[in-house]
Amino acid sequence: MQKYKAKKVELDGYTFDSMAEAKHYWFGIKPRLEAGEIKDLRLQPAFRCEINGKLICKYLADFQYMDIKEIGPQGQLGCTVVEDVKGFKTPVYRLKKKLVEAIHLGTKIIEVSPSLYQSKKYNLPSHAIVT
Repeated sequence: MQKYKAKKVELDGYTFDSMAEAKHYWFGIKPRLEAGEIKDLRLQPAFRCEINGKLICKYLADFQYMDIKEIGPQGQLGCTVVEDVKGFKTPVYRLKKKLVEAIHLGTKIIEVSPSLYQSKKYNLPSHAIVT
């Protein structure tokens, strides 16, 4: 059962949890990947939040990649970026985000608003399958 009435979308061999995620991939991530600006794309990366060896929670993000032009937390050129397409930020999400950023040093979660892709110019290609 999907949360918030989201429909899954199949595109480029990937299954996205929502139309907004698929549109962000198609219009935001894929062009940058093809241009060589980012690499090592992972979808649905999982982060374990452990304290003193005890699992507190797991956080499942939407996208993770290496941005070769971004300045990292230690001043290096190139760093890992985590993105989450978020329309509604629940209290549990806010807590998990803080835990991930505190425990996984150098990780910053960037939130992408689904409203970025509401315009009619952001139509997915006809081969996208909505379920």
